Amino acid sequence: MTGVFVIAEAGVNHDGSLDDARRMIDVAAEAGADAVKFQTFQAEQLVTRRAGKAAYQTRNTGEDGGQLAMLKALELAHADHRGLADHAAARGVRFMSTAFDLDSLAFLAALDMPAIKIPSGDLTWGAMLLAAARLDQPLIVSTGMADLDEIRDALSVIAFGLTRTDTPTGRADLAEAFASPAGQARLRERVTLLHCTTEYPAPLTAVNLRAIDVMAETFGLAVGYSDHTLGTSVAIAAVARGATVIEKHFTLDRTRPGPDHAASLEPAELAAMIAAIRDVEIALGRPVKAPAPEELANRAIARRSLVAARPIAAGEPLGLDNLTAKRPADGVSPMEVWSMLGRPAARAFAADEAVEA
Repeated sequence: MTGVFVIAEAGVNHDGSLDDARRMIDVAAEAGADAVKFQTFQAEQLVTRRAGKAAYQTRNTGEDGGQLAMLKALELAHADHRGLADHAAARGVRFMSTAFDLDSLAFLAALDMPAIKIPSGDLTWGAMLLAAARLDQPLIVSTGMADLDEIRDALSVIAFGLTRTDTPTGRADLAEAFASPAGQARLRERVTLLHCTTEYPAPLTAVNLRAIDVMAETFGLAVGYSDHTLGTSVAIAAVARGATVIEKHFTLDRTRPGPDHAASLEPAELAAMIAAIRDVEIALGRPVKAPAPEELANRAIARRSLVAARPIAAGEPLGLDNLTAKRPADGVSPMEVWSMLGRPAARAFAADEAVEA
């Protein structure tokens, strides 16, 4: 990936409608996203009948039933995803989807996706991590709700899957793979981490963008940001912080009932966010401090040179009483004033005339 890779997260905001899913692909393409991402799952393999909703899901859907019924209504068939992938290709935007079960992972692996996405909720599902690693495709690993130890554990499973073909016998095997030079090299080749706050919407007080720096320093990997805050400012700030991937939920209509609509951008907002990210990318420039070529012509205009503060007679000692600094910078730099103190004036100078060294 070159530049910031922007994933427009459609998720389940199609509400189970294939027509709306296609419309969301159109919106993502028109907004300039690099990829549009959905979610692929078979509800019975994801949750039990006793699984309740998160508070935000109850709040955003307006009813307090279980997860199973909610997810069944949002499920798309595997064949639907093939059609969506074809539509995305026709619109010039990359298709992605997150697998929430092993069958869906195997299905998605055969599609032309830029990366396999591991959702935050599955960071501790070792079998999914191992299976995803063994696909030997780029991985984007979201880390909502996790601490550094849990991220290290997940990366250990992935390192094992990237470097070995046997079955791990325990944590020692995983730790060995993570610590090995081969494991570290393969992780750098394949894995991007995403900082994330798993709440919808996420309050600003819970965002902690500085975690991007901590994760990059701790693991030596590229780090992006999956944003669940309201608005666009935090995602844009994450790019300035060094995020290499931005994932942001969007919707056709934020007022719809559903688990993720309330924390999603509407089409115009998505386009504005992506445009701002591209501006920030350009403005970030290079890790150097030097004058830009555009500045050089302004140096003489904006800077100063040493001039006579009043008429100076030839041979008069130069001092702070008869020297000052004024624009333009067409003479001696004011930084030389101390080295000139006490010298006799080489000739007479009129007030405001540039004084020679």
